[in-house]
Amino acid sequence: MRVLHATDLARAEQFMRLNARIIDRRRFALHFRGGTAAPVVAALGAYENPDGGYGHALEPDLRGEGSQPVPAQHALQFLHEAGADDDPAVDRVGGYLASIAGDDGGVPFVLPNVRDTPHGPWWQTTDDPPGSINPTGTLAGMLHRAGSGHPWLGPATAFCWRYLDGPAAEPGAYDVLSVLTFLDHVPDRDRAEAAFNRVRDTLAAAAGSDHQGPLDFAPAPDGYGRRLFGDDLIEAGLDALADAQDDDGGWDIAFPSWTPVTRPEWRGLVTVGRLLTLRAYGRLKP
Repeated sequence: MRVLHATDLARAEQFMRLNARIIDRRRFALHFRGGTAAPVVAALGAYENPDGGYGHALEPDLRGEGSQPVPAQHALQFLHEAGADDDPAVDRVGGYLASIAGDDGGVPFVLPNVRDTPHGPWWQTTDDPPGSINPTGTLAGMLHRAGSGHPWLGPATAFCWRYLDGPAAEPGAYDVLSVLTFLDHVPDRDRAEAAFNRVRDTLAAAAGSDHQGPLDFAPAPDGYGRRLFGDDLIEAGLDALADAQDDDGGWDIAFPSWTPVTRPEWRGLVTVGRLLTLRAYGRLKP
């Protein structure tokens, strides 16, 4: 069984110093060096817009200043990591999502204003994009996790249940991630369990891509994603994840970098995530 130790964590820290954004350096310090939460929240504030959403390349492949739905996921995750689920920024995110949601409660994957700023070539949309389970499920799940009472959560939750209760869909890998986050945190646990059991095989069949493996869907052992994979796959994935630490101390990405800055930005974000996964499974022993 492959385990990382203090020397490996020190190499990761040096990688973060040399390459990562301040937000991810603050996250590393919080999780692995006894840092406090306030610097994480302060660093996140630089990405927030007056509408309550987030932009400014918080999602590295969206380089524009304006708010988009997916960067709000990063913001809610970082606030949660900082123990700041009660921060006013959480409800401001809810207000932003309500402002862009359709009548059905869903929010689009990306808004048309993406065309006006530099962005990864895979961020494409129609002129009037419909609500999508990705990212509506993730955002609703994260707001439920935060204990938010924002009014958007009502129609957003109904949107997600309609998706799960409707005709069998063929989800993409990111749809699976969104469904898992929703089911992990929606308050109606009996309904979540029944829905998971009903769609489990469909989720398992779609839980993977050319740059995603089992641990991307099961980053910790206590979520529904873990139940999609057998023990052998998880253990092999953890060995491979530990071995994937590069000589420079960081973890690399398995998808294209379309402009030079995105690779180090993504690597910093991913390196913190990989270390958190290894620790969650008992594979980090600093």
